[in-house]
Amino acid sequence: MTTVARVLIADDHALVRHGLRRIIDAEPDLQVIAEAGDGAQALQAVQDHPVDLAVLDVSMPVLTGLQAAQRLAAESPHVRVLMLSMHDNEQYLFQALRAGASGYVLKTAADRDLVEACRAVLRGQPFLYPTGIAVLIRDFLDRARDGGEPPSDALTPRELEILKLVAEAYTSEQIAQHLQLSRKTVERHRENILGKLGMRDRVELTRYAIKRGLVEP
Repeated sequence: MTTVARVLIADDHALVRHGLRRIIDAEPDLQVIAEAGDGAQALQAVQDHPVDLAVLDVSMPVLTGLQAAQRLAAESPHVRVLMLSMHDNEQYLFQALRAGASGYVLKTAADRDLVEACRAVLRGQPFLYPTGIAVLIRDFLDRARDGGEPPSDALTPRELEILKLVAEAYTSEQIAQHLQLSRKTVERHRENILGKLGMRDRVELTRYAIKRGLVEP
């Protein structure tokens, strides 16, 4: 009897989710049991459904797929994570791997790679698109030559959450309500973010958030 893996799809575009669902549900060993439109909904879906694999878009509102992946790694380590992106971008790739994702698939190649990637990740094996493999090899060789490690992120996961919401034009009051924090705590985090990044206002924070892939331009 074939064991069917239970899959969550998270993408902020309903049409994309529909297409991904058709690809996955066509396979006898894979079944989509939940969908989400942003990273926060994805985390809730994992709490509400017995998910084996979460397929997360890199760029989503409220919480990005990268932030959701990091939370899943800490809170639901039994759930495998596969990142999906429009971007053939090594920064996103490295962030996805640091966040705990086991695979990274380009949306442009989803019809070719998605099913294979799902099965590989469920087996506990990594899956990267061909260019991504080349990027990792080049990075390994560069670091071996230089004898160094890449710098760690200056911002904490909570600060990244708040940065994203600031860039999405949420007020301090709205951020406090969404994250269940006091307004004073949110404002203190915001000041810390500005200080760490050497920035002055929301405009600069928004530009930085776009550059980091936390929000789309």
